[in-house]
Amino acid sequence: MSSILAKSAGRSASAIIGSPPKKRVSLTHPPRTGLALVTPALVFVVVFVIAPLIIAIYISLTNWPLIGGYHFIGFENYIKLFQDPAFGKSIGYTLLYTGIVTVPILVLGYFLAVLVRAKRRGATVLRTIFFLPYVVGLTTLSFILVLEAQPSSGLVNVILKLLNITDGTTAWLVNGPLATGLICVFIVWAVSGLTMVLVMGAMQSIPDEVYEAASLEGASWWQQERLITMPMIKNTIALSVIISVTGSLLAFTQFYILTQGGPGNETQTIVGYIYNRAFVQLQLGAATAEAFVLIIVVGLVTAFQFWALREKKS
Repeated sequence: MSSILAKSAGRSASAIIGSPPKKRVSLTHPPRTGLALVTPALVFVVVFVIAPLIIAIYISLTNWPLIGGYHFIGFENYIKLFQDPAFGKSIGYTLLYTGIVTVPILVLGYFLAVLVRAKRRGATVLRTIFFLPYVVGLTTLSFILVLEAQPSSGLVNVILKLLNITDGTTAWLVNGPLATGLICVFIVWAVSGLTMVLVMGAMQSIPDEVYEAASLEGASWWQQERLITMPMIKNTIALSVIISVTGSLLAFTQFYILTQGGPGNETQTIVGYIYNRAFVQLQLGAATAEAFVLIIVVGLVTAFQFWALREKKS
C-alpha cells in the first residue's frame, strides 16, 4: 500500500514539475483593455502623422501644382533644388541669422533670470514685464515694428535722432543689412523672456544652503555663478539653446511681415523661400521637396547640439 502511494505521489510530482507554467491573467487589466486604451492614440498618429507624411513624400516626387493636374517625375525636384542658387542663399542667410541671435538670446535671458530670481520687492512685476513680449507674440510685435521703423515718423528713428546716432530718416526695412540688424535686435528682445523663465526656474531649484556655504568660503558672486549656478543648470541652458536654434532655423513670421524677404531676397529665410515656392509660384511638389530638405537640416543641427551639449561622464 505504501509503495502504491509513493508511486502515485511520484507521478503527481513529476507531472507538476514537467508541466509548463500557466500564464498569469490579470483580472483587473485584461489585454483587451490595454489595446482599447492605445487604439485612439494609434489611430491619431496614423491619420495625422504617418498618412500625411506618406502623401507628402509622394507629392515631393511629382510636379504637383497647387491648382491643376500633375504627373510623377521622380527625384527631379531634389536634383533641381540643389542646382538653385536662390535656395542655397536662403539656407546660408538662415544659418547666418541663427548664428547672430542665438548667443545674445541666451546671454540676455540669463542676465534677466539673475535679475528676477531673488525674492525681492518688484521681482514679480519685472518678470511679467520681461516675459510680456513673448506672450504678445511675434505677429503683433512685427506689425507694431513696421510702424515704428518708418522713416522720420517711427519711434526707432525718433529715439536714434535724439541720441544723435542717425539723422532720423533711416529706411530700415528697405536695406538688407539694416533690416537684418533691426530684426535681430527685435528678436533678441522679443524672445529672451522665454529663456529667462526656463533658466530662472532652474536657478530657483538650487538650494540656498549651497550659496551660503560658498559665501562662507569667500566665493565672489561671479565665482558662485561660474562654479555653482552654471554647472547645476547646464541641462536647462542646453534646452534653451536647442529651442532658440530650432526656432531661428524655422523663422518666418517676422521676415514675412517686415521685409517679405526683400529687398531682392536679401532677407529671405528658407521657410520664406518654401512659402513663396508653394503659394506664390504654385509649385507644391518642389516646395514639399524643399521642406524635406529643411527637416533634414534641422534634424542634423539638433542632433549636433545634443551631441555637443551632452553630459559627459567623468
